[in-house]
Amino acid sequence: MPNLGPLEIGLILLAILLLFGYKKLPDASRSLGRSLRIFKGEMKGMKDDDVRTKDAAKTSPVRGEVLPPAPAADREREALEAEARAAEARAAELRARATQTGPADSTR
Repeated sequence: MPNLGPLEIGLILLAILLLFGYKKLPDASRSLGRSLRIFKGEMKGMKDDDVRTKDAAKTSPVRGEVLPPAPAADREREALEAEARAAEARAAELRARATQTGPADSTR
């Protein structure tokens, strides 16, 4: 970026004066000042949010104790296991019966 000398700065100020006019220049600079103040406040708010977020991350994690399964869940599990064992026994019985009788007759 080239260095701006006094001549360049003077030309920029002259261009601004010609663009806005003598009467509108104070209002424009006031408006620019307000905008910069709002921008600065928003940036400070964002920094504060970052600090709060970092502080929240520094807190210790929640530690809970592991509880044993509920008795109802144990009963449910046992019932399902018994049902599965019965189904496996029935399937084994059907397989044994199928091997004893041989292939099905096609005349039926």
